[in-house]
Parts: sequence; C-alpha cells; structure tokens
Amino acid sequence: QEKADPQKTAFVLRKAWTLYSVTPLHGFRRARLRDYARLLGAFIAAEKQKGLAVEVGVELDIKVALSSHAELRGSELDQAALLVQLSSRSRASSRSSEDKPVWSGWFCSVFGDDLSENVPEHFTCLPLFLSHGAESYTSLVGSWFQKTFDCCFRRLAISPLNLSWMVAMWAGCKLDRAPSAVELVFSVPRLSQPLDISYAIHPEDAKALWDTVQKTPGEITQEEVDVFMDCLYAHFHRHFKIHLSAAKLVKVSTAVASAHCDGIVKILHSEYLPGVLMLLTELAISQIQ
Repeated sequence: QEKADPQKTAFVLRKAWTLYSVTPLHGFRRARLRDYARLLGAFIAAEKQKGLAVEVGVELDIKVALSSHAELRGSELDQAALLVQLSSRSRASSRSSEDKPVWSGWFCSVFGDDLSENVPEHFTCLPLFLSHGAESYTSLVGSWFQKTFDCCFRRLAISPLNLSWMVAMWAGCKLDRAPSAVELVFSVPRLSQPLDISYAIHPEDAKALWDTVQKTPGEITQEEVDVFMDCLYAHFHRHFKIHLSAAKLVKVSTAVASAHCDGIVKILHSEYLPGVLMLLTELAISQIQ
C-alpha cells in the first residue's frame, strides 16, 4: 500500500472513535453522494422536528457532507472510505459565518477481501464504521443508512484476547519520536465497589520484552502474545503479589493507539494507521460472519 497523504487522513488521528460493524450496503452508488447528503439532511431535519434528536438552546440548521477517501483503504480490492460529516449553523448567525462541525463518522474496509469476495454484485462492502460525536446523531445517521441500503449496524466490542494482541503488536512498533508509556487497565470482578488496576510499562522495556518473545519479525502467533502477557503478569505479581490474570483487561494504551473493551479507539500515529484499521476491519468482518 502507498503511504496515505497525512493531510487527507489527519481527521482520523487523536480522536476517540466508537466502533461499529456494518453489513454490506445494497444499491449504494458513489456517483450519488450529493443526493445522499441532501436526503440524509432532510431525514435529520424531519427527526429533529419530532424531537428525537436533542439539541439545547438555539435552533440549528444541520448541513450534511459525504465524501470518498481512497487513501483509507488497504488495496485496490477495497472500496474507498466514505466520510459523513454533520455541521451546524445557527439560524440567528450570519450566512457568512463558518459551519461548526458537530459530528463525523466514516465507513471503511482495509484489506477486507474476506467479505468482499463473497457478496453479490450490487453490494458495497464497508464493514467498519467509526463515529465521533453525540450518540443521538450516530443513531440518526445509522437509521437512515439502514433504511436506505438495507444494512445493519452493531456496536463492536473488543475482547480481552484482542486487547492483548493489540498491546503486543503496538508495543513492538518502532517509532520516530519519544514513545509514551505502555499502559494496561484491568477491572477487578466481583467487588461491591468497582476497582481498576492501571499497569504502566516503560515503552523501551515493553519493546525489549516483545523482541525477546517474537520468533519471526513481521509474524505474530497466539503463543507469542500469551508469553508476552504472562511475562507482564509475572513481573506485576513479583512486585505487588496480585494475580492480574484473575482480572479483566479492559483498556490498552500505547504510542500507536489506545483501545477500550467498549469499542472505543484512539489512533495516535499516522504511520501505523493502515495496520490499526486492518485489525479493526478484521474484527468487524468476524462479527458479521
């Protein structure tokens, strides 16, 4: 894959995105993006009239924009990403004032061949959807896409097993700037009051450990991930006499990205953007299949 233009993909970085998996869109046409934007805008306006989308204060006009982003795909077989942006202009303000972004979401497929090879001709495969902004807008946009293209949205949770893969992969990445600490957050079950344990590891120590565990550079196995996590658990137990393996891994943070089990991801490093999206696309496809 050619390196994506950092300016065109900058909107993705350093924002908390909520993940969804989406079944293939039926009858979707790239040539009709302007029509779709107009129809979606009319749908949101109609729903707001019913009072379903909660807005406090001044009445706002919502402007909808849809655009294609070929930079956010893994190969020629993938569909270009589709960005949906909602912006507002107060009816009281002047027409010359700038629109204020209020919500964004985008569909993508990065090396999603597993899904696209098995669907009929009139379907468009964009299995991963990421949203940033008020949940009321996510619900409205999702409703319109589901009704218009006969697809289905589902929240995409991330299991502790997948979080452990993420921290192992990202801890082993080479970075051109001073990396931040690798942090794992665990939730302790069966307590009357919630208790989280945060475990921070110096990035160079985490990378050195991964380098000793990984047998073949560029390839990762479940056994290697298990050994990496077991070493971290053993080190923590030696110092604090706590068995982290009895707790639930709920969040991982590295200089590459952070991910929460509720399906919230923040991508921090542009160089590893395709790799992170490839992993998330894989998770989305596995939920659909």
